[in-house]
Amino acid sequence: MLFSLDDTPPDAPFPEVHFAETEPNGLLAVGGDLGRKRLLQAYRKGVFPWFNEDQPILWWSPDPRMVLFTDAMKIPRSLRKVLRNGGFEVSFDQAFDAVIDACAAPRSGQDGTWIVPEMRASYREMHAAGYARSVEVWHDGELVGGLYGVALGRVFFGESMFSLRSNASKVALACLCQLLHARGWPLIDCQVYSDHLASLGAVEIPRRTFNRHLEACIDSTAPPAHWPDVRQAGGDCAPLGVAAHG
Repeated sequence: MLFSLDDTPPDAPFPEVHFAETEPNGLLAVGGDLGRKRLLQAYRKGVFPWFNEDQPILWWSPDPRMVLFTDAMKIPRSLRKVLRNGGFEVSFDQAFDAVIDACAAPRSGQDGTWIVPEMRASYREMHAAGYARSVEVWHDGELVGGLYGVALGRVFFGESMFSLRSNASKVALACLCQLLHARGWPLIDCQVYSDHLASLGAVEIPRRTFNRHLEACIDSTAPPAHWPDVRQAGGDCAPLGVAAHG
């Protein structure tokens, strides 16, 4: 059953996710807007926007859901070596605009991007309000990788990542994972399956299980109070002590 959000107020609760279509997997609703109130309602229910420039806003809640538990990231030996000696530096929320623009840039084999201007503008507003966050990876002072997403409660909803240098996005994810785990955040939402994320320890879980995690970890729609302090979290990845699984 596909719902229209065009005539609903921005803070209206989302339809129950079990009504989402099975084909295409997880399509729940269409229309509405990308304002902060609607986005927060969506993420709290495990719903995210994903659409192309020639489409209306589409809202999704796929089943199963790809997630990365922050105590279970697999770090292969080659990545451990990079974390110790790769010459990368990591920061948090120091270049959000540059990260989302890099994530939106055309990639090999793709005709366009789903991170359309409307999407970028909305997530910049979410960043200004303390919800959308970024991780940056630097090499010799140049931004070479990173990721961004939405932090709500004790869950990080990953949206996109990019890498201009080998392993840079993996470094961003590993450092984010370690820091969130240290602060008691159990879960990173990866949305849908990819071989790349599976190789790093992400797993698919039933949608109902995912939403139970959200119920346990999100008790407020206020910006998270314990996001990493950029003045302490930046610098060489080696001292961050990322756990080496696998």
